[in-house]
Amino acid sequence: MRLQAMMATYGIQTQTPHEVEPVQIWSSTQLVKVYENLGVNNKLHLKGRPVRPIGSLGTSKVYRVCGATVLCYPLIFEVSDFYLYRDMALLIDDIKTELQFVGKYWRLSGRPTVCLLIREEHMRDPQFKKMLDLLAMLKKGYCEGVKVRIGRLQNLISSSCVEHLDFMNMLDLPQDPTYKQFKQLEHDYIGYQSLTDVPRVLNYIDQAKDYSHFANKSTTDILEAIKYEESLYVKCQLYGFLLKKEGKKFQVQENTVEEHLLSLYHQAGGFRQWAAVRYTSSLLNHTVDSISPFITALLVHGKQLTVGVIGQKETVFDKPMTPGEIQCVVYENIQPYDIIQAVLQQEITLYCGRLISTNPELFKGILKIRIGWVLEAMKIYLEIFNFTKKLEDHSPYEVRKLLHKVLSLENWDDKNELAPRQNRQLEGCLCRVPMHFYSQIWDILTKTPKGIQFMGKTLHQQPTLSNMTKSELSFSLLVEEMLNHIQQAEYRQIVVQLLSIISTILSRNPELIFNNALDLEQLVKDANYMYSKDNDLPDDKNFLMDISYSLSTRYLARAVVNTVLKGGSLTENYANSSESCKVS
Repeated sequence: MRLQAMMATYGIQTQTPHEVEPVQIWSSTQLVKVYENLGVNNKLHLKGRPVRPIGSLGTSKVYRVCGATVLCYPLIFEVSDFYLYRDMALLIDDIKTELQFVGKYWRLSGRPTVCLLIREEHMRDPQFKKMLDLLAMLKKGYCEGVKVRIGRLQNLISSSCVEHLDFMNMLDLPQDPTYKQFKQLEHDYIGYQSLTDVPRVLNYIDQAKDYSHFANKSTTDILEAIKYEESLYVKCQLYGFLLKKEGKKFQVQENTVEEHLLSLYHQAGGFRQWAAVRYTSSLLNHTVDSISPFITALLVHGKQLTVGVIGQKETVFDKPMTPGEIQCVVYENIQPYDIIQAVLQQEITLYCGRLISTNPELFKGILKIRIGWVLEAMKIYLEIFNFTKKLEDHSPYEVRKLLHKVLSLENWDDKNELAPRQNRQLEGCLCRVPMHFYSQIWDILTKTPKGIQFMGKTLHQQPTLSNMTKSELSFSLLVEEMLNHIQQAEYRQIVVQLLSIISTILSRNPELIFNNALDLEQLVKDANYMYSKDNDLPDDKNFLMDISYSLSTRYLARAVVNTVLKGGSLTENYANSSESCKVS
């Protein structure tokens, strides 16, 4: 009611849970529990609906359950252990996306009814004014192209889509504690009249110092350092070392290490110190809520996903995973090498899953989304444009915007600001390739009996051509895996460019064949040597990375032609015919 009174001063009409009675407001997770009863048959050993989250369309219906009328608020309003819900800008963006999605895909009878849940803690956020701007926009009747109508729930129900859950008739809903309705806060004082009256989050500047040198110190030394350290981020690190040494139940003063970490997590969240939030979230082994559907979204769009720190073991997600399996992979394969990446990679996976549903064109040319390399691209972007803030210090909303920026490189208006090497670095991290690239490699392989070599790896002509087909995914993945062995992103992109050039030359000259193994590394060296010689430069450095695409294409093509002309790279029949050209 206190929040309602304050918002009324801004002309925003709201209702408290009491005012919508007898309609009950539920969390979408409660609806999931209801649906667990759907189709249950003990005699046939049939279980109910799996414990999967209810999507945007499902929470836009009104439900009749055991005589009660229920409306659920969407998943984006769930308060969870994971830190994303703390970012107001992200929530505002999610509300817009939610309304656009429902507006685009609603096909049921009746109108969709979306419940927006505003909590008093939202008022304390420095960006709450932007939430008010959004609500004011909705009041005018639109949200970025989608027509909306705000009103009292009792007036909207008559035109809503109502779903009757008849399979629940056997349950005594009022007596079951599982299905308690949402409660509103009770306050003695209802005095906030404007945002200026609301207690705000204090500005807090933290020194994000690296205390990794304490990892091998004694427990006594670490406890002593904790006593005198004020920085939240440093405290997070020190308690992390204690966690590893002594376990989560180790007592420090009156509380356990786990309780101290939880306290630091909430404290850092209140101050919006995102690096400290992410660090403690990882130490507490948090997992993004409902990450599974976003991984499935990527798979449905024909992409594979890998998580893992660059240079360490990667895990491929090529089929839908349960939250437990995902948590196991994240905390066994990522956290030991990079604590913050254990949560940051989950964050990026979630954003990629959202983006591919709304902007699939951003992932054009990317076969396997390697989250570790996507993070590397984002770090390179921050370096290129001289951001002083590290990636982990950015808010979740800023990270999502940054991801969108990196993925949309081809559409940048300011793309010309990038140097050729920087452009290759960003595209190489994403391992983005031209259209029909993998089919072109197949065609090259048909002309290379001894295979394609690079950095000690060989893509053999046989049995590859016998066991696979040109268009099958396993062949494309085999080529992508070979490219991924190149640890320098810009070099990887030079190799992609070289292979495209070879394909063009072979398509224009179908009589050509490579009698020797096609050594890509040597071709790059040859092209670089020619460029160095033509420009009076030392040939001990690879200059191809730093020159324009058109210029590097010229030298790479010369290197390929020279290789073709060296010692019988024509087919034998063609070479013996009277029409064959002779090179002296």
